[in-house]
Amino acid sequence: MNKDNLLIIAGPTGVGKSELSIELAEKYNGEIISADSMQIYKKMDIGTAKVDYSNSNIKHHMLDIVDFNENFSVSDFQKKAKSLIKDINNRGKLPIVVGGTGLYINSLCYNLTFQNQAKDVEYRKELEDTAADKGLDYLYKKLEKIDPASAKKIDPNNKNRIIRALEINKTSTKENNRLREENNDYNLLYICLYMDRKKLYDKINNRVDKMIELGLIDETKDLIKDLDDYNFNSLKAIGYKEVISYLNSEISLDECIDLIKRNSRRYAKRQLTWFRRDERVIWINKDCDNWKEDIENLMGEKFKK
Repeated sequence: MNKDNLLIIAGPTGVGKSELSIELAEKYNGEIISADSMQIYKKMDIGTAKVDYSNSNIKHHMLDIVDFNENFSVSDFQKKAKSLIKDINNRGKLPIVVGGTGLYINSLCYNLTFQNQAKDVEYRKELEDTAADKGLDYLYKKLEKIDPASAKKIDPNNKNRIIRALEINKTSTKENNRLREENNDYNLLYICLYMDRKKLYDKINNRVDKMIELGLIDETKDLIKDLDDYNFNSLKAIGYKEVISYLNSEISLDECIDLIKRNSRRYAKRQLTWFRRDERVIWINKDCDNWKEDIENLMGEKFKK
């Protein structure tokens, strides 16, 4: 039985994944599936560096599919993306998953299960007591150490979600470790782009300046204008959370911009660390003159026409 083809293009924010994906989709009759946990939201364009695909002949999926105040889980992504991968293959095209959200990508190339996690009542009680005794910040730092990817997505003040994440990590046995069960259902080519760290950081800094010029402040104002609180995962995204602090007069505009740049650079570093965990990743250095030729060779070997 032939396996469905799947190309993944991953890498840190700002490295140029979108541009490459369009080139490859045009050449290899592909359709693009976004694996960006923030580009799923409508009206969040500037701060997520969403590319305007209106003039492109390439079909894009998983962009602008939910309102910013709606919940959208990794499990939701997994179901939709797997269905798209099957459909795209059935139509004789190549599905290209593109993005930097590691857990989204892992939900496709690992056998991750998100339902039916057993509840550990005793452990939950222990965590509740710890929060009361040592403070919620203590538990959050514990989660950051055990599962930084989950911690990044959780409000440090959301006790229930912090405790649930710690509980899930405890009940996941080594034999069923959700980050280590490879999914071998696909004929997979998994590429990760990288470049010189200083060049990448300069690109990130320049991109943040461009976001401000394009109107990130006004975009954020429009999102929050009718809100009484900002307790949505979407508004915790880098760029929006700092601008909200600025709009609430908690920091100056210069501080806001500096924080967006710093947090974006730190995020890029975490992304690279995440993708290094998977031995199937083929690393492509964009500083090399022949990096596109290397990808062409990989494509020819994996997806023979």
